[in-house]
Amino acid sequence: MVKRIGFLSFGHYQAVPGSVVRTAADALQQTIELAEAAEEVGADGAFVRVHHFAPQLASPFPLLAAIGARTRRIEIGTGVIDMRYQNPLAMAEDAAAADLISGERLQLGVSRGSPETALAGYESFGYVPGDGESDADMARRHTTLFRAAIAGEAMANANPQMTGSTGGLAIQPLSDTLPERIWWGAGTRATAEWTAEQGMNLMSSTLLTEDTGVPFDQLQAEQITRFRQTWSEMGWEREPRVSVSRSIIPITDEQSRRYFGARAQVEGRDQVGHLDGGLARFGRSYIGDPEKLVAELAEDEAVRMADTVLVTVPNQLGVDFNAHLLSDIVAIGRELGWRD
Repeated sequence: MVKRIGFLSFGHYQAVPGSVVRTAADALQQTIELAEAAEEVGADGAFVRVHHFAPQLASPFPLLAAIGARTRRIEIGTGVIDMRYQNPLAMAEDAAAADLISGERLQLGVSRGSPETALAGYESFGYVPGDGESDADMARRHTTLFRAAIAGEAMANANPQMTGSTGGLAIQPLSDTLPERIWWGAGTRATAEWTAEQGMNLMSSTLLTEDTGVPFDQLQAEQITRFRQTWSEMGWEREPRVSVSRSIIPITDEQSRRYFGARAQVEGRDQVGHLDGGLARFGRSYIGDPEKLVAELAEDEAVRMADTVLVTVPNQLGVDFNAHLLSDIVAIGRELGWRD
């Protein structure tokens, strides 16, 4: 299977020793520059993580529009937007505008989101779950309305004094193909099945919020299998897409060895811990020389099944370091037969 390779940046910034991303301006500008560099070295996507009340990337659409205007080929997207924080109609306008600026290259990952630094921070944004509704329910409700809006469904009644009619009005602008490029970030096998029922693509990260005792890649492979089986049962006409995220650090020079060489033993295996009141399994990191990574990634069951691999990058090390890292990973992808 030919696979797309993209980067996923959390956009951390902090004025600490060793960081070349010290301010929010640094994070935003360097993300644009890294997207340009990723396109130059042959990668296929530039994706950003969205967090609130933290020194990370938070407002994706101005950034995605800028990346879209400065690149020509690569996909641009999110992994993921926390829908608890979103006004669905405002987001629909912003997403369509960013998609049109990029020439319809937006791949928009959305979800309930992960734990945030603020307690119920979405309430500060003005969004409170209704009676009997959880925050996850609210995220799904927001997503349903957002998807209806980008599909061109009427969202308001026309003012007859202005329009001469009383019909319904859709949000503007619209991007006709955007509804096919919405992904749900699923943390469990059951959520992956729900994602297929909704007709969204599947985005699965380096974390699953359940654990059955099997290795992470096998559990994620089962998640993908259930997604595709459900998709087939639903009878959707188009082929779905599936992405998985991985931490991949090729050790190819003294700089990468200095930063990451000692971490290979600790991070080279899965971790199991507690998250949101339950067990969660965190996937291993792939750190080592390229030949070793080729062999290890070839055995990763979920990577074999996905059509897109999103590589989490240590963005605070700067554009040059990460552009070199992506170039090495593209070369590894060729060795694995991911590329033409």
